[in-house]
Amino acid sequence: MNIQIQRLKVLGAGIFSLLLVLGVARFSYTPLLPLMQEQAGLGVAAAGWLAAINYAGYLSGALIASLISDLVLKDRLFRIGMVVAILSTLMMGLSNDVTVWAISRFLAGLSSAAGMLLGTGLILHWLIRHNHRSELGIHFAGIGLGIAGCATFVAVLSQWLDWREQWFAFTALGCLFLIPALGWLPPPDTSGLTSTGQKMQDRPPSPLYLRIFMAAYFCAGIGYVVSATFIVAIVNKLPGLAGQGNLVFLAIGLGAAPACINWDFIARRTGDLNALILAAILQIVGILLPVLIGGLTAALFGALLFGGTFIGMVSLVLTMAGRYYPTRPAKMMGKMTLSYGAAQILGPAVTGTLATHFGSYNAGLYFAAAVMAIGTVLLLVLKVVERRDAMRLAV
Repeated sequence: MNIQIQRLKVLGAGIFSLLLVLGVARFSYTPLLPLMQEQAGLGVAAAGWLAAINYAGYLSGALIASLISDLVLKDRLFRIGMVVAILSTLMMGLSNDVTVWAISRFLAGLSSAAGMLLGTGLILHWLIRHNHRSELGIHFAGIGLGIAGCATFVAVLSQWLDWREQWFAFTALGCLFLIPALGWLPPPDTSGLTSTGQKMQDRPPSPLYLRIFMAAYFCAGIGYVVSATFIVAIVNKLPGLAGQGNLVFLAIGLGAAPACINWDFIARRTGDLNALILAAILQIVGILLPVLIGGLTAALFGALLFGGTFIGMVSLVLTMAGRYYPTRPAKMMGKMTLSYGAAQILGPAVTGTLATHFGSYNAGLYFAAAVMAIGTVLLLVLKVVERRDAMRLAV
């Protein structure tokens, strides 16, 4: 097969896997949340805990990914994760018991880790091995398309289907995504050599660099998870914006779809860390715009900024991790995601508690922006550590 066609099929497998594990199994919860609160009696605090349980599943998957070095096992678990994504989506419509929903959200989190970490690692390994540019912008477009797609799906289907029937519709859609996600990704090569016979070598960062990097990524996780989980509910409660939440969630997806490709270009010119710092600052603005200025225009612009930055940061971080460990890229990706995943457990739980106390989710956005500001400072510190490490290597 022509190598460029094979490359497009591999990247296509990645896009469809992310559409399945994130767009269907994970992010569909966000636009369906108001419907479930209205029609299924889901409470505010319970909604926050379900999101936290979802991220606990993601964190568990990240832990597994960080411990596995065997490429064949990673490939097998990735494929199992795709099937689990469909089963977890089906479970949401089969019951109105919060315990069943909690199990479903945990399994959806596990499947998300399979797609985001194992799948991404397998795809990056294939790209590096075949001497392609080690960038994941096209692959991560699946996340933005998943967000925009599920928001559109819910907006259209809500005219005819209730919350339960929409979970069944998402299950059917997931079955379609499963075919290319599994069929277009070839088995991994375990030789440790590129296609031209060069040895693939790991170049790990210093322990201090890794610790600060993980702390900054934890902050990015808080900055991401509050809006990603609650933005529909937040916007629907803002003055004059009732019913506009799904439109804003769609804007996040539209902003996210080309974002990773854009940030790949920016990082080539500014360097990875400078690109991350810029993305973090813009994300803070995007988080705060809906509550600081108000109105639909500010909410939409904030959503575009948020969508255009959060996934860019994920793409840049995971690509950096893969470059440090080209022979086993999911290993450091898993470690980084442990910190990101821990934030995704804490963020919804804190936001749900704040919402119960203050009567709205707005305080969660201020909390997320403050933590993101701390993360930006840590990225600035990381630049100093990077220069120090480079000088030590040069001596």
